[in-house]
Amino acid sequence: MSMPVPSAVVFDLGKVLVDFDYGIAAAKIAKGCGMESTAVKKFIDHSPLLYRFETGLITNEQFYQEVCSHTGFSDSFDTFSGFFADIFWEIEPMIAWNATLRRKGIPTYIFSNTNGIAISHIRERFPFFANFNGHILSYEDGCMKPDAPIYEVVEKRTGHKGTEIFYLDDRPENIEGGLKRGWQAHVHSDPQETFAVAKKLGLPLT
Repeated sequence: MSMPVPSAVVFDLGKVLVDFDYGIAAAKIAKGCGMESTAVKKFIDHSPLLYRFETGLITNEQFYQEVCSHTGFSDSFDTFSGFFADIFWEIEPMIAWNATLRRKGIPTYIFSNTNGIAISHIRERFPFFANFNGHILSYEDGCMKPDAPIYEVVEKRTGHKGTEIFYLDDRPENIEGGLKRGWQAHVHSDPQETFAVAKKLGLPLT
């Protein structure tokens, strides 16, 4: 039994539409404090602090203050924000495909575990971010993938559910959260591989 053609496409942001490297931020922050860049990266990327930040439990300023307290970084909030957020670059084939989908009348959405500092930077630097029907962002909704409540937010926000949704994410555990709700989904690692899957589903590529 073939699956129906999806009527909406939901993109993860990091590693799908933009690539990123927290090591870039860690190296800059480390120059302003007494820690090695590897220790700064581990603290930013793997500590409970980032989870609290990306679920909206703390503000941008509180996150900055906690990083300063832990690392000894003493420069301004604006300087820190620039260092922390300037870590992204576009994955151009995926951005071009989103534009194609929109031209063909297929609604698209960004669905991301992220934070206010990163999104402010991306909105300002990357015009493609505005070219979506909506954005479901963990820090705004107080929950994050792969926990079920944020997938419910996606369905409410988009007006789509089940096989109507084609969802792309680089993390298998996040894709699993969509599959549990009957979404069509693919673990993204390479644009051409993703396009092959999309073509089989009947989605336009050009």
